[in-house]
Amino acid sequence: MNRLTLSILLLFVLILATNYNWWLDSEQPQTSKQGEEVWQPNYLARNMQTSLYNDDGVLTHSIHAKVMEHYDMLGFTLFQQPQYSIFVDTNEPPWEITADEGTLYEDNRIQLETNVEIRSLSNEGLLQTISTSFIEIDLNSKTMHSDQPVTISGVNYVIRGNGFSADLNTKQFELLDHVETIYGK
Repeated sequence: MNRLTLSILLLFVLILATNYNWWLDSEQPQTSKQGEEVWQPNYLARNMQTSLYNDDGVLTHSIHAKVMEHYDMLGFTLFQQPQYSIFVDTNEPPWEITADEGTLYEDNRIQLETNVEIRSLSNEGLLQTISTSFIEIDLNSKTMHSDQPVTISGVNYVIRGNGFSADLNTKQFELLDHVETIYGK
């Protein structure tokens, strides 16, 4: 190798060595920033009220929440003190579901946790309230499922069990593991 080639090669290595740290430093903040952005909500709402309608313009469900945080990159929305109203038929009162916390996923599935209470707003049904600590609701099919202890209250009775499933369209409720039934006056 001649002196000119050696000088050019040495100059190239020197430039590369001096800019290597700058090049690495400029790459790292973007990666950590993207990781941090995932955990930041895309938007936040307080005292939010939303109503959702089907293709025919019929109200299917509404939600009110004290706080709502939407995480687009993670694919879910968090709620604090959500109150859902699910409308099964236009001629019937809705079912009202409350909880301390809730998570709505992109596939229209919601999980409610802590002090979950499902109330029928109809005075005609035998079933009035269902209480549990966790429930998963498919808002498309209007079905519910829980594997946690549950208390079902109605006119003059209380049923306790572990887990239940329900189809609000057909009004069929299934207790997965019956514990006790208490009849009142």
